[in-house]
Amino acid sequence: MRRILIAGNWKMNLIDNIAPVIESADKNNIDVLVIPPFVYLERIAIMTSGSKVFVGAQNMYFQEKGPFTGETSPLFLKELKINHVLLGHSERRHIFKETDEEISLKMQKCLSLGMTPILCVGETEAERMSNRHKVIVENQLKIALGGIENNLKNIIIAYEPVWAIGTGNTATPNDAEEMHLFIREQISSIFGRKISSEMVILYGGSVNDENIKDLLRKDNIDGALIGGASLKGEKFAAVIEIAGKTNI
Repeated sequence: MRRILIAGNWKMNLIDNIAPVIESADKNNIDVLVIPPFVYLERIAIMTSGSKVFVGAQNMYFQEKGPFTGETSPLFLKELKINHVLLGHSERRHIFKETDEEISLKMQKCLSLGMTPILCVGETEAERMSNRHKVIVENQLKIALGGIENNLKNIIIAYEPVWAIGTGNTATPNDAEEMHLFIREQISSIFGRKISSEMVILYGGSVNDENIKDLLRKDNIDGALIGGASLKGEKFAAVIEIAGKTNI
């Protein structure tokens, strides 16, 4: 059975108070992940030590060492005992121009080291309006997952429609479920039905304590990747509480 995962991507910010998040994570039977900026990974890992909160990284490079100024080696993350890594986020794709091929290399390196990648996929507003959203997401999945054969159970997918990230706009639960089902079908075509049925698929895009319950009621939505609402400790804890009750 797939476990609910609530993940907070802090981007280039810090949470105001992590104590409520730790408290909620410890008393609810779901997985909770926080993803702070790289320079705060060790600090947050120490603060959450002994709790049920996992700590992840926002990105990594596909080379372990070398002349790559400003990049983060996966070995650095391993040294910090960081196992979850966010890859292919829309901001990395659209602002920093990361290609599907680069993301594929990162996926392969991450999995080869026994780490858990959270692969982000999603379409822009223009791509959805032109009815190309499924083609775009299918292509992102096929390239990013191409050539991967091992550690398949470690992969987590996050569907984040670009038009819903930080805008206050959220895909309706039905629209989100349609895309999650589509993604699960694509995973089945690549890896088989068993892996597809076991893979955790998150929804991201202006998720908060008001819409999380309706999203989690859908069969193929296994949790959420949350941005702004994860920066307020009480608000993020409220999302975790609702997700925990939905999981009962």
